Amino acid sequence: MNSRTILGRMTRRGALLTLGAAALAGAFVATPAGAAPLKLEKDQLKLGFIKLTDMAPLAIAYEKGFFEDEGLYVTLEPQANWKVLLDRVISGELDGAHMLAGQPLGATIGFGTQAHVVTAFSMDLNGNGITVSNEVWEMMKPHLPKGPDGKVAHPVKADALKKVIDAFKAQGKPFNMGMVFPVSTHNYELRYWLASGGINPGYYSPDNITGQIGADALLSVTPPPQMPATLEAGTISGYCVGEPWNQQAVVKGIGVPVITDYEIWKNNPEKVFGVTNDWAEKNPNTHLAVVKALIRAAQWLDENNNANRAEAVKILAKPEYVGADAKVIANSMTGTFEYEKGDKREVPDFNVFFRYNATYPFYSDAVWYLTQMRRWGQIAEARPDGWYAETAKKVYRPDIYLKAARLLVDEGKAKAADFPWDSDGYRAPTAEFIDGVAYDGRKPNDYLKRLPIGLKGDQKVVGNKIAGG
Repeated sequence: MNSRTILGRMTRRGALLTLGAAALAGAFVATPAGAAPLKLEKDQLKLGFIKLTDMAPLAIAYEKGFFEDEGLYVTLEPQANWKVLLDRVISGELDGAHMLAGQPLGATIGFGTQAHVVTAFSMDLNGNGITVSNEVWEMMKPHLPKGPDGKVAHPVKADALKKVIDAFKAQGKPFNMGMVFPVSTHNYELRYWLASGGINPGYYSPDNITGQIGADALLSVTPPPQMPATLEAGTISGYCVGEPWNQQAVVKGIGVPVITDYEIWKNNPEKVFGVTNDWAEKNPNTHLAVVKALIRAAQWLDENNNANRAEAVKILAKPEYVGADAKVIANSMTGTFEYEKGDKREVPDFNVFFRYNATYPFYSDAVWYLTQMRRWGQIAEARPDGWYAETAKKVYRPDIYLKAARLLVDEGKAKAADFPWDSDGYRAPTAEFIDGVAYDGRKPNDYLKRLPIGLKGDQKVVGNKIAGG
């Protein structure tokens, strides 16, 4: 629970309105002359998050007073895990939350929990890594090429891990890996990397939601902060997680990060800010105000070539946010990433919060996650391309985002050149994936056909086998 109360926060920052005065005034937000004020439907909000560095836009919007500038009095509350977080947003206990990009999509199509959840704000790009145990790393290294400096060449491909998994199989041992949630970016990134090296990460079916049907590597859910301890205990041999939990393995000397998600899919979307569609419809101006504050926080995090990141690290290290050692958080937040201990490399875009239109909710990002749900059987039956587009538009709301951006531009708090006003919601096709397979969000089924491992066409999982063509 955030240790600061709303009233304490207001008193410390000298807010212009007390809660009572705000209520009497109809909770209007002060804006520059000529700009129409937003009349908020609700000004006291409780927002959830998981203790990861990519919750930073929420922490910064709070600490820098961007929420208050919008007339919002916010409590930020850490949640035990992604399921609890989603359930509490759906029940109304939370007004909104830092979410996995797949959560609004999974809920809306009814995989797991059924609820219409929307997002008008993408929180960041990149930010994840895949870590293996020291034992597995030592088994992989002989199969990895080295660069001119004698260090392992990057990106590390999963082909080398396949040889390790084969060795485990020969000894009759399962190869277990952790990811954070069935519809998490981590699950799909880990599966993508494994499959690119010829490793089958397993399928889901309506009758078997373990995701381990036919798997060479058995993936299971582990909450992010528990990843290093679970690895150290030997329960899993590797995991995919966000920071600071890959770098924590390095600091503790228990594992080696082998690849970042930036190297799996360059500038991939990671987390989103999600609310229920019902909440968004009942609180349109409040929703705009939240998005405005988050856009400003993202700008602050990336401005002047990441000049504010050192301050951001200190904020995130506080126990009410991420609560990890500042040095561990700084390893990735300040533009570097440490792989094998002592092998620290420049990765300036490991965490991106605003540049490259990071905050814009692109339909093509939503479609990619839907293709991965279909690829691994979470979407059991074939769907036409139109279904992917319609589902993306039902969940991702760039119209709300651009309305918030326009208000900021009109208020002189953002530059018009920083927003994709003319976008149709689709990024340009790209092949910047570790396997080089091109992705066009307008043609999801063609994309699925080109992926060697995974469901395509009319295929579906029946029992323990793939049926159909």
